[in-house]
Amino acid sequence: MSDDEYQPVGSGASETYPAQCSSLRKNGHVMLKGRPCKIVNMTTSKTGKHGHAKVHLTGIDIFTSKKYEDICPSTHNMDVPNTRRKDFQVISENEGYLHLMDDEGNVREDLRIPEGDLGKEIQAKLTNDDEFMVTVLTAMGEEAIVTIKNTQKKD
Repeated sequence: MSDDEYQPVGSGASETYPAQCSSLRKNGHVMLKGRPCKIVNMTTSKTGKHGHAKVHLTGIDIFTSKKYEDICPSTHNMDVPNTRRKDFQVISENEGYLHLMDDEGNVREDLRIPEGDLGKEIQAKLTNDDEFMVTVLTAMGEEAIVTIKNTQKKD
């Protein structure tokens, strides 16, 4: 490789950061079995014969809603996913994909309508020509629509 050639590199930002197991809290996020999860239950056992209190974590995958569990010594570090939420105005729908606009006016058309009750609610609002926004949660290179917000119509 010559001096004039450059290799592309990422931003250097990690998708996770370490946090001590005892510092995690219910309704926070943690990586369980390699998946980003929301903590729904946490119990801590007493210090045992070998000197470590254990934390039993139960989490729900934020994208698939699968349940995961893990046990970790309270003094050890666990990975916490960097999560980001962003609101988008829903413009329309085409073949199962939503057309969304952010605050800066950028349009994206790459997010599929979610499965289940949330998807049915979005379809109903589209059918009624309601104005509404969706919140998109991003973590670990994945994105999903997680909530709906009604917007006030301007008269």
